[in-house]
Amino acid sequence: MADVEISPNEISEVEFQEFGEIIQLNAVKPKLINQGNCLRFNDLAKLDFNPEGRPGISIFQSRIRSMPYKFDLVERHPHGSQFFYPMDNEPFLVIVAPDLNGTPGIPKAYITEPFQGINFHRGTWHGVLTPFQGSGFFLVVDWLGSKVNLEEYVYSHCWSVQPNKELLTLKD
Repeated sequence: MADVEISPNEISEVEFQEFGEIIQLNAVKPKLINQGNCLRFNDLAKLDFNPEGRPGISIFQSRIRSMPYKFDLVERHPHGSQFFYPMDNEPFLVIVAPDLNGTPGIPKAYITEPFQGINFHRGTWHGVLTPFQGSGFFLVVDWLGSKVNLEEYVYSHCWSVQPNKELLTLKD
């Protein structure tokens, strides 16, 4: 079967609200701390965790990808939200899909802005980390516990995210 093409859209709070939150530093008034030597960007996301586990802070390093980007795998985490923030503040591709009675529907693709991260709601179907530039390092906050917190779904065909020249200007 041929790949099904999708085009990424600019990420916006209205478009993304069913899947999670956009983390945007310039939308938060920072608090000056440490005798005026540090800005604290407080309470950036609504974390939602099963009480049988705990929040974990991790660093992920993802392979840098290129466009067109092909995928057939999405995943979700039933026991907690999942927060991703790029450590070098570069834009990245975000893939999400609505839940259709336990399986993912047609995926949507978004491109973040610099200095943006995302926090997926608990149980949101999403693609893997997909940076196009930078180091691929992300700060991640998610649920850790003894229960399995990963469900994967492989589509019967590949999806191909095509470049959107209006949104994506990548470094060579």
